[in-house]
Amino acid sequence: MQTTFTEKQLENPGTQRANEILRACVHCGFCTATCPTYQVLGDELDSPRGRIYLIKDMLENERVPDAKTVKHIDRCLSCLACMTTCPSGVHYMHLVDHARDYIEQRYKRPFTDRALRWVLARILPYPMRFRVALLGAKIGRPFARFMPDARLRAMLEMAPKVIPPVSRNDDPQTFAPQAPKRMRVALMTGCAQKALNTDINDATIRVLTRLGAEVVVAEGAGCCGALTHHMGKTSESHATAAKNIRAWAREMDQDGLDAIVINTSGCGTTVKDYGHMFRHDPLAADAARVAGIARDISEVLMDLTAGTTDAPWAAAPEWSAVNSTSRPAEGMVVAYHAACSLQHGQQIKTHPKTLLKKAGFTIVEPADSHLCCGSAGTYNLMQPEISAQLKERKVKTLEAKNPDVIAAGNIGCMMQIGSASQVPIVHSVELLDWAWGGPKPPALDGRLAQKDEIPRLR
Repeated sequence: MQTTFTEKQLENPGTQRANEILRACVHCGFCTATCPTYQVLGDELDSPRGRIYLIKDMLENERVPDAKTVKHIDRCLSCLACMTTCPSGVHYMHLVDHARDYIEQRYKRPFTDRALRWVLARILPYPMRFRVALLGAKIGRPFARFMPDARLRAMLEMAPKVIPPVSRNDDPQTFAPQAPKRMRVALMTGCAQKALNTDINDATIRVLTRLGAEVVVAEGAGCCGALTHHMGKTSESHATAAKNIRAWAREMDQDGLDAIVINTSGCGTTVKDYGHMFRHDPLAADAARVAGIARDISEVLMDLTAGTTDAPWAAAPEWSAVNSTSRPAEGMVVAYHAACSLQHGQQIKTHPKTLLKKAGFTIVEPADSHLCCGSAGTYNLMQPEISAQLKERKVKTLEAKNPDVIAAGNIGCMMQIGSASQVPIVHSVELLDWAWGGPKPPALDGRLAQKDEIPRLR
């Protein structure tokens, strides 16, 4: 694609990067075949190619964004299926993120939009605030149908029936390996996940320590910044991301880290991009170091179980002795939902399925597994109508496989699908923990987890 940016415009690092991305696009339109919003709405401007034209025109002409452009950019899920499909390697993620930052700085949204985005940015990244909001939403849920704004209804309806108690395992500390030490890793405990589902981090710690990993929850680490980053609130997202960079760089410099383990794929995609996000920041070197060792939990477990013939719990017999009656039956049918941020954002497509198959589960996949479920961070709250259509389609294709359980690698997808499906949904690591000697995932029994003490160093 030909561009006409001036030399002065290209002095802006974001515009310079946008120019590189735009020039890579050849207008082929392959992206339209895998874009969820184009499939639902059928509007060229709601496809990646259409949005690229809008972004190019807005940036080249330094236009104040108009309502039409903002509407179509806002409708983008950032599922990144277009990046998987694109034969030219167009890095759409960096382009749309820059466009959102540009819009946030130059476009005055209607008051209700500004208020909603302000509330989300100041609640979701903070676990205790989010817990309080969930309690309020739970109380107000019976009155959701009286809300005039579909977005407010979506906020009330997202509240889970049961809000888990705070897990002290998420506090800064170090967990001792239960087998000969093989690596030292930092676990990103996240933000919304700590309020919505504390079982995931607990299962992750058990699995890693059982396989010989020392697990540290670093002091000062928290939200990855993705939620505000995708709203275009760059200064806010960078502020929270910077805390993580400093916290993990400190651990790297003190006792060393072999990996930063992330079990929420949306966060993983963002943390792995810290090097780009901070490329012109004083934290650039540390950001690149952090991004370089950021890994999804499935990547780390593939390494820890590579080349072994023994069952993973054999390394720590006390676990299998305690939980010998809780392992799942061979052949339990698991419908695997591939989170967009994992399969498209991080290009991790086989690891979770490989691990689950090795653990004895029978894996099935839904039709159109490349399409988004409609969660996409805050998308299901800000674009509830489109999100609901995508959710209905995803649940239908998953349930068509008649699974015993649905597995996913992202808390947002779990909440989205779980709100509409009668089939229990759990994180992949919870099933692996169960198969490898841990407790049965509480969600399979519809109960709250008992927060067992996990051996720690300090």
